[in-house]
Amino acid sequence: MSSEPAHYPDVDRPVIAMAKEFAANTRTGRHGHVRAQLIHAIEGLMVATTDHGTWVVPPGFALWVPPGIRHDVAMHGSVSMRTVYVRSAEAASLPDAIRVVAASALLQAALVSLSADPPAYDERKRGGHLAALILDEIARAPATPFALPVPEDQRLAKLARALIRDPGAALDINGWADEIGVSRRTLTRLFRAQTGISFGTWRRRLRLMRALERSADGTPLARAAAGVGYRSLPAFRTMARKEFGADFEAVLGSRRPAKGSHS
Repeated sequence: MSSEPAHYPDVDRPVIAMAKEFAANTRTGRHGHVRAQLIHAIEGLMVATTDHGTWVVPPGFALWVPPGIRHDVAMHGSVSMRTVYVRSAEAASLPDAIRVVAASALLQAALVSLSADPPAYDERKRGGHLAALILDEIARAPATPFALPVPEDQRLAKLARALIRDPGAALDINGWADEIGVSRRTLTRLFRAQTGISFGTWRRRLRLMRALERSADGTPLARAAAGVGYRSLPAFRTMARKEFGADFEAVLGSRRPAKGSHS
């Protein structure tokens, strides 16, 4: 995933699929593609970052990246990735913004199947049918709230990046307003206008997503939740369900501790 030239630029197919394996705690490095990309992990959790935000991609979900967006993907736990690169003509009718989407069982199976085929598959046969199915499933895939947009305002961006570094920071909204030199009213108004969500919602999402990352790295879930400011695992689970609903239930289900575990 380091650069577009490695991704078969001479192969003219609507969708090119690849399988990649990554060790825990590795990352792709910042890069971009001429083609659009859908990134899915059949094992492990991924976190993608751009200049404009952070996206957490748990198992059962996928990251859609339009052409030209420079991004870096960090691996939490060993990651078995299945990714596809979508030709510009086909990408033009798909979402024009980066997002985490729910990956249907059909989409996941098609990604695995096409990645086992050669890049220059016969478009009239199985490969072509799988490519068409993948495009259709991407178009149908619903967006999820596993996103942390970074505000454009430099003062608010400073706040956001400070919290990303330390999600358990104790300052409340009044303290952060003083810290960056704005009124609480200005912070509240600008944050919602530039991210689409309130400061409180953004901060809760950050804490929940960081706890997921730490859990994927092997930290017991209760300890991961405590590390981002939750006093108990039940409180963390309650907030997770409130914030992410069925999406987070799916993630919790995929990370259910083994019998006898205290996480």
